[in-house]
Formats: sequence, C-alpha cells, structure tokens
Amino acid sequence: MELEHCMCCPRKCGAHRFAETGNGFCKMGADPVVARAALHFWEEPCISGTKGSGAIFFVGCSLQCVFCQNYEISMERAVGKRLSPPQLAQVFKQLEQQGAETINLVNPTHFAPAIREALLLYKPSVPVVYNSGGYDLPSTLKTLEGLVDVYLPDWKYAWEAPAKLYSHAPDYPQAALAAIREMIHQTGKPVFSESGILLKGTLIRHLILPGNTRNSIAVLDQLAALSKDCLVSLMAQYTPCGKAENYPEINRKITKREYQKVQDHLFDLGLEGFLQERSASGTQYIPSFHLEGLS
Repeated sequence: MELEHCMCCPRKCGAHRFAETGNGFCKMGADPVVARAALHFWEEPCISGTKGSGAIFFVGCSLQCVFCQNYEISMERAVGKRLSPPQLAQVFKQLEQQGAETINLVNPTHFAPAIREALLLYKPSVPVVYNSGGYDLPSTLKTLEGLVDVYLPDWKYAWEAPAKLYSHAPDYPQAALAAIREMIHQTGKPVFSESGILLKGTLIRHLILPGNTRNSIAVLDQLAALSKDCLVSLMAQYTPCGKAENYPEINRKITKREYQKVQDHLFDLGLEGFLQERSASGTQYIPSFHLEGLS
C-alpha cells in the first residue's frame, strides 16, 4: 500500500510513504515490517492467558524512547520482514491456529492503516489487542473502531520535560490523554471471559522510571481523574536498554522504595488492575528478534 500524506501519529509529518520506503519520522514504508510473530507469555495474565498471546512485533516507532527494551527493532530497525495487508492477515490466522489467546499488535501506531486493511480481510475470533506507546491520534484510532477489542497503551509521562528528554515528544502528555480517552470511549468497561481473558476494554500501562516517582504519581492522578472504566498495569520491569547509559539518572533499575511509593499511591487512589513485581526486571524477558513465525 501507499500513503501520500501520512498523518498516522501525533507527529503529523505528512510524509510520503511508499510500500517499502518512507521519509517520515518513523523512517518506515506503508507496508508493515515485522520482526517476530509468535506466542508470547510475558504480558498481563488477561492478555497472555495460559496458552500465550499471539504477539506481532512491528519494526520502527513514532516515539524515540532512549530506554526502549526493543531498541534493536524500534530505533535501529535491525531486522524485519515486510508484509502486505493480506500477508499480515494470514499471520493472524497462523497465530490463532497455534492457540493464541489474543492477537497482540505490539507497537502498531505507524502501521495503523495497513493493520486496518488486514483486519478488514480477516478479523480473528480471539480478542485483537492494540499494544501501543500511547502516542496515538484519536482520528487514527477511530478508523479501528470495531476492529480492535482491547487497547493496551502506555501512559508514560504526565509532564512535558521527561517526555521531551526521554522520548523526544514534548506533546506526549496531551497526546496520550486524548488517545486514551478515545480508547476508553470505544471499549467501555472491561469485559472478561470465564477463563479471565480480557475480551473488551482498555488496560493502561505505566512503567516506573528510576528517579521519576513524582511523574508516576502524577500519571496515576490523571488516570484516576480520567475514568473508572479502565484498568491499570503498574510496571516495575524497567531495565536500562537502548541509550539509557547516556542518561545516568535512569541508568539503573528502580529501587524497592521507589516501587513502594508509587504502589501505595495506586492503592490510595483505588485504581484496579495489575501489579508487576520488581523481579520482572531483566533482559531475560526481552524476546529475540530473528523473524520467528515469518517464514
């Protein structure tokens, strides 16, 4: 496919994206490029279930998070296979046949038009999960209404300063708020299957960054004020990756005290969802990207 004037994400760079190449912020063409499509067992229990989530890891990104654990494919774009929308639809089918509890679209924002085409060709019988960095446009999300069952966005920052410093996106707080409001509008209150799989709903992730507990607390405050029709996943898995070594203040794991401080505030607010233990931190949970499932 081809996008003559791409306005997929809040960058609104207006790039001309041909099928294979593009000159926009994400540096990607319009056809999806995928680094891995396989069963993944390390998401929240309501996403992975017992059989695993059918995770499709897209290459490139509309953000530039210096600490990204998937830096190899998000920023360096070191490995990936280009798929047409019909080929992507076939990947959905293959993952379903392998027993995937959900179809998990990891970092889909910049390929949203092609993903929409693929879902129009084949809508999986299991929940489709839009697993994004939260830096999405409501107008793009509206094109996916009825095709996406579960939104799984990050809400990384409440303030402009860390958003600019660590993700080169000073408008992230406003963009994420608008996007998540649209996500909740589409999905409504969470609905679970008898086995605990999230069939419909919005589950918002927040990754605690070292030295940034005040930002985390502010994010939780904004979440509490936004809606009660969503779930929260508080993540303690931060591991310095990417270019984090160039930022000494975040070039470490979070401490027990930092985690406890944010967790206590979550409880005080009465937010419902999931808690991740600090033991989840480490590179052992980062998948290898060798085109698995894309032969």
